[in-house]
Amino acid sequence: MKFTIFLLILISNVYSSSYVFLAQKYNTNIELEAKIISDMAKASISDDIKLYIPNISNEEKEIYSTSFTLVNNCNDANFIFEKNESKSDISCTSNTNKLFITNDYKKLLKDNKYAGAFFWNKSRPNITFIKNRLENQNINLSTNYEKFVEDL
Repeated sequence: MKFTIFLLILISNVYSSSYVFLAQKYNTNIELEAKIISDMAKASISDDIKLYIPNISNEEKEIYSTSFTLVNNCNDANFIFEKNESKSDISCTSNTNKLFITNDYKKLLKDNKYAGAFFWNKSRPNITFIKNRLENQNINLSTNYEKFVEDL
């Protein structure tokens, strides 16, 4: 009996290497974030979307590159997603024809360059756009996003 149990354990260990994919890191939050940011960008920009995220990680690059053309600086981008982890202030030589989005609601309220925000609150994704900032930048959102526009 002991030999049979030992044999079963040995066989299961040999075949367990085929399930390595279960041990690989899987980040659903970043994937969901990328899908939502992609929808936001498509709803607000009609041109080819060139995304800039300051201090982007390699994992984020891999995920975001499936939906966007990633650029290395703010000047080449038309869509900037600034996360609160970024320590530096983004300053482009020209802010015209660029849509700034943040993931910090307080930063959205304080700084007029941000037209909207995507952030997590109580483990739920939240989207907010500021009406007068969208109008100042001549951005017309699709009708799906009208419920996310606030008039401050």
